[in-house]
Amino acid sequence: MGLASARATDRRDWWFRISLWLVGGTLAYNVIEAVVAVWFGAEADSVALLGFGLDSVIETLAGVLVLWRLTAEVGGRDAEQMERIEVRVHRFVGITFLLLAAYVGAQAGFALSTQQVPEASPIGILLAVASLLIMPLLSWGKLRAAREIGSSALRAEAMETLACSYLSLTLLLGLAANAALSWWWADSVAALLMVPWLIKEGREGLRGEGCCC
Repeated sequence: MGLASARATDRRDWWFRISLWLVGGTLAYNVIEAVVAVWFGAEADSVALLGFGLDSVIETLAGVLVLWRLTAEVGGRDAEQMERIEVRVHRFVGITFLLLAAYVGAQAGFALSTQQVPEASPIGILLAVASLLIMPLLSWGKLRAAREIGSSALRAEAMETLACSYLSLTLLLGLAANAALSWWWADSVAALLMVPWLIKEGREGLRGEGCCC
C-alpha cells in the first residue's frame, strides 16, 4: 500500500507540473495572440480582428486567475477566502466582457452602415489558423491533466479553451471572405457573430462563474 500510494502521489505531482505548463503555455499564447491581433486589426481597420485581440487580452487576465486557482487548489489554502476573491475577479472580468461586446457591436454596426472597407490581413488569417490548431490541443492536454489531478478549475478552463475555437473559426471565415472574395461586409458580420459569445462570457462572469479561454 505504501509503495502504491507513493507512486500515485508521484504521478499526481507529475501531472500537476504538466498542468501548470499547459496553463502557462495558454497564457503565453494568449499574450502573443492579443498583441498580434490588436496591432494588425488596427492597421487593417478590421473590427473582427481587433475584437478578437481585445478578447484575448481579457482571457489573459482571467487565465492568471485560473493559474492562481490551480496552485491554491493543490496548496490547501483557505477555500472560503479563495472563493470570495475568485467571485470578485470573475465579476470584474464579466463586466469587461460586456463592455467589449458593446464596443464590438457598435463598431461593427458603424462599419456596416458606413460601408467601411477593411484591408485584407494575411497575418490575421494565419493567426486564426494557428489558434484553430493550437487551442484544441491545449484543451485536450488540460482535460487529461484535470482528470489525473482531480481539478475542477482546470477542467472548466480546458472546456473554455476548446469553446473559444468558435471565435477563431468565425474570425478565419470573416477575414478569408474579405481577402479572397472582397466581401468587405464579412469582417463586420464576423465581429457581430462574436458578440453573443462575449455576452455569454460576461453574464457568466457576473454570476461569479468561470469566464476565460
